[in-house]
Order: sequence, then C-alpha cells, then structure tokens
Amino acid sequence: MNYLAFYKPYEVLSQFTDSQGRTTLSDYIRTPGVYAAGRLDYRSEGLLVLSDDGVFIHHLSDPRYEHEKTYFVQVEGVVTPDAIRKLSENIVLPDLQRFHAGAELIPEPELPPRSKPVRDYHPTSWLRITLKEGKKHQVRRMTAAVGFPTLRLIRVTIGPVSLGELEPGEWRRLTNDERRSMGGV
Repeated sequence: MNYLAFYKPYEVLSQFTDSQGRTTLSDYIRTPGVYAAGRLDYRSEGLLVLSDDGVFIHHLSDPRYEHEKTYFVQVEGVVTPDAIRKLSENIVLPDLQRFHAGAELIPEPELPPRSKPVRDYHPTSWLRITLKEGKKHQVRRMTAAVGFPTLRLIRVTIGPVSLGELEPGEWRRLTNDERRSMGGV
C-alpha cells in the first residue's frame, strides 16, 4: 500500500486528469493507483494525502472521524477581534458548517513564494484556521462572511501529518506512525 503527503502547488488540480489541459497531480506523482483523500481547490495550495488504500481514504475524508485540518490564510484587510471571535465561536455558514472552527491571528508565516504572487493588497492579515471538516470553498466562504476575503490559502496539516520541509510539487511517504494514527494499515 502507498501513503503519500504532497505539497500541491497553486493552480494544480487535485486529480490526475483534466479535459482542459490544466496541470494535475499526474504532472508530479507517478505512483500508480493512488488517489487524493479530499481535495484542495485549484487556487489553494498545501497538503494533500494520497493513497491506494480505499478504506484509509474513506477514513481520512469522512468528517465523522474529525481529522483536524489546519490552514494558513492571507486575507484582505486588518482582521478585527470581533471577526476572530465570530470565526471561532459561531457557525458562520449554517448551510455548510457543522463544527466550530478554531481561528487566530498569526504573524506572516514563512512560506515558499506562490507561482503567481498575490496582488499587492494593503493591508493584509494572516490567520490560522482549523476545521474538523473541509467542504468546498469553506474557508474562503467563512472569511468572506466575516468581511475579510481570502487572498491566499495553504493547508498545512491534516491530523498528525504536516507539510514539514516539503516544497511545492514535492511529496514524501507517510511515516508508519502518521499512517496508523490516521487509520492506515
């Protein structure tokens, strides 16, 4: 069985084929038979876990197992304490969100530059947002709902697995401890 951690670059699809000719996982990963456990949208970056173990993928993707996912999020504007409180204490998107998020203001993290830099918005803020679910565009919709549109979004952890020293486009095999703690064999 294969269990991989991959740093998905900006503007790469979280799938292996695309009828429109966009960059996909197949441009980076040659391990046959692996699939992503969950997705990151085309304009998001960061950690994807891939495997050829279907039970593991289901266990990692199903929100009932509550694998926390942490994101670094650059937003437009100076984030207010009220916005942090709303993100952390409220269900901001009742039609989409089932669990409370964790949100905190952080200093700008050290990250590899994005292939297309974020337009020069001033000012911006950085947040760390932790979810127990990860639905389509959830983080982007949450920050917009409290008045701070997302400019850059990077998933940095899923459960005990982190990007670590990976650079965009690089991948590594999960350690035995990571794999076991996430439901793998």
